[in-house]
Amino acid sequence: MPVLTDQRSDTREVVTRRLSGEFTAVPSATVHRCVADVLACATHLGLDATPALVERMAREHLVGMEKSRPPSAYVREG
Repeated sequence: MPVLTDQRSDTREVVTRRLSGEFTAVPSATVHRCVADVLACATHLGLDATPALVERMAREHLVGMEKSRPPSAYVREG
């Protein structure tokens, strides 16, 4: 059986690229995992996981991650 292009993987890549550019302090692997988790959760809940919905929910999570970092995380040695 031929493999069809998965629309979710396209959504995941587009949103990950956009958010990685916006959240440069967060490792790109973390952004990718966050987007994948949001996409999986939205699909599991039966929501229409549009790119706009996934991006908005992932952005809220990433903003929370950035704001919860302790001040010592901003100090770079060297």
